[in-house]
Amino acid sequence: MTIHRMDNVLIVVDDLDAVISFFVELGMELEGRGPIEGRWVERVIGIDDVRQDVAMLRVPDGHGRVELARFHTPRAIRTEPTDAPANTLGIRRIMFAVDDVEDVVARLRAHGAELVGELAQYEQSYRLCYVRGPEGIVVGLAQQLG
Repeated sequence: MTIHRMDNVLIVVDDLDAVISFFVELGMELEGRGPIEGRWVERVIGIDDVRQDVAMLRVPDGHGRVELARFHTPRAIRTEPTDAPANTLGIRRIMFAVDDVEDVVARLRAHGAELVGELAQYEQSYRLCYVRGPEGIVVGLAQQLG
């Protein structure tokens, strides 16, 4: 076997506090937060003079994580609009299974989230939607039915 598990997904952000609040409201748990800098990280990511703050959030079952990074140096760059459509190349969203999709959407709206399209039902299996949160981050929400 070459892969043991998927450890985390990295999202680079400007407003670390707002994005942490968004994911905590979604139900993730803040595992840790702190500064990262030094030659070791520069060697790993291939960028010199790196200074950043990083936060790690864990899903409640402990099997998935989202890593958030705010770069102080060098400054982060934007390569696409914050409201890029679903057919834009690259990673578009992270999907989460939830108990009550309408409740989650309502709670996330208090953190500036908005529906990308609309809440839809797939057969008798799922209620699904995409929500755009702070910094244009898109999360998918899936509520299994029955």
